[in-house]
Amino acid sequence: MSRFCVYLGSRKGRDPQFLAAVRQLGGELARRGHGLVYGGARVGLMGTLADAVMAAGGEVIGVMPDHLVEREQAHHGLSELVRVRNMHERKASMAAHADAFLMLPGGIGTLEEFFEAWTWQYLGLHDKPIGVLDIAGFYTPLLAFLDTTVAQGFLNGRTRAELIDAADPTELLDALEKRLAMVG
Repeated sequence: MSRFCVYLGSRKGRDPQFLAAVRQLGGELARRGHGLVYGGARVGLMGTLADAVMAAGGEVIGVMPDHLVEREQAHHGLSELVRVRNMHERKASMAAHADAFLMLPGGIGTLEEFFEAWTWQYLGLHDKPIGVLDIAGFYTPLLAFLDTTVAQGFLNGRTRAELIDAADPTELLDALEKRLAMVG
């Protein structure tokens, strides 16, 4: 079984397409026999994804710093809730449990965690597949910006090509599984 580390919002966002795609992704992960590793929250898109994976019979590992558990943000119905001391340990633990990384809509925390995982791939610290689910065009401006960084010479084209992006959860999982088979 492969585990997908998913970075996504602790809020639901305004577009109902976000919730629908997150539920679809969660069900599809479980149906394909993949586990979920995520930030451990019971709220927002994070909680929705965990619930969807578990409803379809999948494994869910949440990783959460003590200070957020104490603020009652933790999802206590998970397969496993890993408590860590701080955000640095959270990111390291999530990466250690994961075979691939995926970003869904979210805010600055989502972006920060995702870009660190992608940077680690660029630096050769891991060779795990990494992808972006561009639900309802949410990340289209970001993806265009990344293409601009390549055009302007600030990002290597090969590095950009390592980032798989798709608007459909099934299409993205297909591409990530293909990449997993190549590196595994």
